Amino acid sequence: MAERKDPTARPGRRRATERARRLATLVTAAACLGAATAVPARAAEPVRSAETSGSVRFSARLQPIDGFGVSQAFQRASLIRGARGLSAAKSRQVLDLLFSRDKGAGLSILRLGIGSSADDVYDHMKSIQPVDPGGPDAPPRYVWDGDDGGQVWLAKEAAKYGVKRFYANAWSAPAYMKDNGDDANGGTLCGLSGTDCASGDWRTAYANYLVQYARFYRQEGIRISDLAFTNEPDYTATYASMRFTPAQAVEFTKILGPIARKAGLGVICCEHTGWTGQIDYTRAIEADPQARKWITTYTGHRYSSAADEPMPTAKHTWMSEWSPDGDTWNENWDDGSGYDGMTVAEDIHRTLTSGNANGYVYWLGASLGTTRAFIQLADPGDSYRVSKRLWAMAAYSRFIRPGAHRVQAAVADPAVKITAFRNADGSRVVELLNTGAATRVDLTVDQAVRRAAGHVTDAARSLAPADVASAKGGRLSVELAPRSLTTVVIR
Repeated sequence: MAERKDPTARPGRRRATERARRLATLVTAAACLGAATAVPARAAEPVRSAETSGSVRFSARLQPIDGFGVSQAFQRASLIRGARGLSAAKSRQVLDLLFSRDKGAGLSILRLGIGSSADDVYDHMKSIQPVDPGGPDAPPRYVWDGDDGGQVWLAKEAAKYGVKRFYANAWSAPAYMKDNGDDANGGTLCGLSGTDCASGDWRTAYANYLVQYARFYRQEGIRISDLAFTNEPDYTATYASMRFTPAQAVEFTKILGPIARKAGLGVICCEHTGWTGQIDYTRAIEADPQARKWITTYTGHRYSSAADEPMPTAKHTWMSEWSPDGDTWNENWDDGSGYDGMTVAEDIHRTLTSGNANGYVYWLGASLGTTRAFIQLADPGDSYRVSKRLWAMAAYSRFIRPGAHRVQAAVADPAVKITAFRNADGSRVVELLNTGAATRVDLTVDQAVRRAAGHVTDAARSLAPADVASAKGGRLSVELAPRSLTTVVIR
């Protein structure tokens, strides 16, 4: 989605009203705390609590991890490149914050937006076939500008940092392929069950259109690994959007699947607005033997529901889009607003543990105004600001790499939330999210610990190296600051 998560982007604020309506119907009242422009500071630091114990079993593997990422769709990539005045030097700093494993988050997944608009004004994504070629059976008339709203440039830059997972997501088919004749305002792909279009059946043409988008990127030296044909199929928006029922998603998967597989692409589905709603789409596809063989990854958002349970599948699953709603820019770590860094850290923990997700993809990395992105860019100007939300993600994404496995971990104190991981290179990571007072955690570890390096994120620190971990043999002790996220890297 676009303006629902970034209400001040151009043109105008016409979508802010839509966001407000959606908040009233899709989200609980607790998610609407951001109406205030200022949030009171928390009380003084709590008194230190007693030490607690726990254990980590690095030999007990749970789900594999595909990575952590963001999107810069809807021409947000062009902003980083300098469309609103960001200099080359500041652009590099923003790229470092997103993709560097030394200076920033070290993100490993980039989500690209497949365009459907006939124009390329800001906040639109231009189609690679903006004009009807003459019907679904006519020879296609693709147009490629080699830029794609700045996304080609951004993908190439991300690749330089080591990003290898590029997944392309369509919000809608072009207007002429849909029963409402508009790439916005919902509508359905012509040819799907329940549609009646004088123009004919566009299902195969749309599948070929999606695959051609990936071919254009390969022509630019970027290999798209995953292809998603729908975004929030349950939601009608005033910007690019298109509806699919679970049955229609099954139907189209069986058309796209063979075409995508032949082109070396995995198929992703279905990007429902909420994790719980995605379960219905996942069940429908898994129940169809022909459809399920084409899906490589199931994806759900967490706007209308969080990842409180695993998907009913053995395939990989991602939380593929979320940012907190709200109408103020927030840089704080822990202010109780629901838009702060602590909120994001808790959601990542929840998604990886309760949802057993293999990947976590935030919405925007950088944008304008009162954005919920990680980084706020000047509009116009040569400056930017960084939210603690970025460092909440970085605590996980910088150290937990694609190919890692989550492993069994537990702590007695319920105020301390623990996850642990083993990377493919043998390095081990323990994440300790302390939601209470200062404490010390004494962990028994099933593999000897020789060196342990701590990194702390809280109100005063952003993934700062800290001498908080001590190790001896099968014991690891970590001092936790109140209301903090401590990352321990073991080698």
